[in-house]
Amino acid sequence: MSDPKICIIVPAYNEEASIAKVINSLHSHNAKLIIAVINDASSDRTKSIAESTGLANVITLPCNLGIGGGVQTGFIFAARNNCDIAIQFDGDGQHVAEEIPKLTAPILSGDADVVIGSRFIGNDEVTFKSTALRRIGIRFFQWLNSILIKQKITDNTSGFRAYNREALELLAEQYPVDYPEPETVILLGKNDFRIKEVFTRMEERDGGESSIGGLKSIYYMIKVTLSILITAIRPRIKR
Repeated sequence: MSDPKICIIVPAYNEEASIAKVINSLHSHNAKLIIAVINDASSDRTKSIAESTGLANVITLPCNLGIGGGVQTGFIFAARNNCDIAIQFDGDGQHVAEEIPKLTAPILSGDADVVIGSRFIGNDEVTFKSTALRRIGIRFFQWLNSILIKQKITDNTSGFRAYNREALELLAEQYPVDYPEPETVILLGKNDFRIKEVFTRMEERDGGESSIGGLKSIYYMIKVTLSILITAIRPRIKR
C-alpha cells in the first residue's frame, strides 16, 4: 500500500480550547490526512472553530450520542470514503500527531489489523499521569481482557488507535456505545483481528474535563465489566 488513504476520526464534545490546535497539528504532520471532526452536539464553539480552520470535515450530530456514537459516525464516514486506515484521535490535545506513523506502520507492513497507542509499554517514561483510581481501572481491564482474549493489552482505555479497512468496516456496523475502548478490544480479539500495541506519548489535555473521574470511575468499571463479559459470550462474527 504505497499511498494509503487515511482518515483521522476526532470525536469532540465541548473542545473549543483545543480543537483548532488538534486540527492544525494533524494537517501540519501530513496534509494528505482526511480529518473528520465529529462534533457531538457541543454547547460551546467547537463546531465554529473546527469549521474556521478549513482543514476538516466537521460532522455535527443532532444530539449528544457520547463517545461511542461519535466514533462510530467517524467509522461510517471513513468506510463511505473508501479509506484504507482509520485512526481514532482525541480532540482534547492529549494525542501527538507525530506519533501516528508508529500506529500505521504495523498495518502497512501487514503485521496487524489494529494498533493501539499505549502509555504503558516500552522503556520510555510515561509522559502523562492519570489519577490513582483510573490507573487501578486500567490495570483491572488489563487483567480481565488478557483472560478473555488470551492476549495482554496494557492500555485498554487508550483512545489513540489505528484500524485497517476490514476492522473499520466492522466497527462502522457495530461499535460499543458509552465507554467503548475496552469492549472493542474484546470484540476484535475474539474475532481474530490481530491487535498490536506500540508506545506513544500522551500530553496533558488542553482544556475541558475528563468524562471519567471521582465516583464515575467506579460506575465506569462496573458498567464496562458487564459490557465486556456480554461481548465475550456473544457468537463470533463471520468474516
